[in-house]
Amino acid sequence: MKPAIHLEGKVAIVTGASRGIGESIARCFAQHGAAVVLSSRKLEACEQVAHTINREGGRAIAIAAHSGKPEELHKLVAQSVAHFGKVDVLVNNAATNPHFGPMVSVDGGAWDKTFEVNTRGYFEAIRAFVEHVVGRDAKGSVVNVASVQGLAAAMTQGVYGMTKAAVLSMTKTLAVELGPSGIRVNAIAPGLVKTRFASAIVENEDMVKRVVDRTPLGRYAEPDEIAPAALYLASDASSYVTGHTLVIDGGMTLG
Repeated sequence: MKPAIHLEGKVAIVTGASRGIGESIARCFAQHGAAVVLSSRKLEACEQVAHTINREGGRAIAIAAHSGKPEELHKLVAQSVAHFGKVDVLVNNAATNPHFGPMVSVDGGAWDKTFEVNTRGYFEAIRAFVEHVVGRDAKGSVVNVASVQGLAAAMTQGVYGMTKAAVLSMTKTLAVELGPSGIRVNAIAPGLVKTRFASAIVENEDMVKRVVDRTPLGRYAEPDEIAPAALYLASDASSYVTGHTLVIDGGMTLG
């Protein structure tokens, strides 16, 4: 008997899969039956994760793609289809946050890069995915990794927070537009997670204390605590869920 939540027979693309939340999602998907395509700018790092997944009995390949370049994202989907024959799930996880400080002090380059990767990158990956899924008259699931920084004021991370708020809006609108085509679009909004991406906060005693003190569970998360939420939204267990944002923050946004 299959478990209630599984990805048997499905192919999933996970961007930003070389480490952190993306790596945990890719591993989790493979453990639950999916063939996984791991992608990031750095091929070697993804290949190492893919090698581990394959060694443990899963199925995974690595394909390099820059999430800020639409042509590379469309190529990513095409290469994934060429290898596995189809793609059923897309997890948009690749992100950047080059500016840390007051919003008004951001320079144009950091602003453009953040929106290029975090917002347009998500959209272009979805567009390529949709073209494939609709083209084979199938169903599909998109999971956008957003952030609690997109739900409220994001002090010192305002530009990043803006892009994540845009992702949440994109998720809702595309859920409405793509629902009739059998494509579900959902998001997860993690709180503070111990990753290299969040090291500026996690490794700062004063900053991490401020976050933990207002988190009911009294701690930050590990990447493996985020992955199961993506698994649920990617699987048929959530077949009647779309346009939803699942907040995973230990209660931090409760106030």
